[in-house]
Amino acid sequence: MKIFIYFLMICIFLTACETNSQKQTAEKTALPIQGTWKLISGTLIENGDTTITDYTKDISFIKVINNNHFAFLSHDLHKGKNADSAFSAGGGAYSLKDSLYTEHLEYCNDRQWEGNDFAFTITINNDTLTQTGIEKVESAGVNRLNVEKYSRMKN
Repeated sequence: MKIFIYFLMICIFLTACETNSQKQTAEKTALPIQGTWKLISGTLIENGDTTITDYTKDISFIKVINNNHFAFLSHDLHKGKNADSAFSAGGGAYSLKDSLYTEHLEYCNDRQWEGNDFAFTITINNDTLTQTGIEKVESAGVNRLNVEKYSRMKN
């Protein structure tokens, strides 16, 4: 009987250790892309024209990324009262394999963009995420290179 009790205690101990180990492994493999990111600058190159937008002045744009979905929100900083008033939002599922980050846009206030996939190459250096890729939406006549630089927002 004592042997059975010792065996049972060892099994419980090993199970508890394994669960803790699995939890630590899951924490270590959490994607570094997860979090809330503030867009600092965006560069669009289309038909030979380059447009650079500074997102630290008149417009604010954030992207929130969890373990399998992303969402973005953008608005002007004049509370919609100027001629440059703007609001945009969207989101959907994403995949990440090595440095290939692919967004599947399921929701967007500009409905022509919904249902499209956008593949980006990403780099993360400290708290800076840079994503570079082609945005192509035939129905909207869009085919451009997009380079975005984000800064990780602190809690």
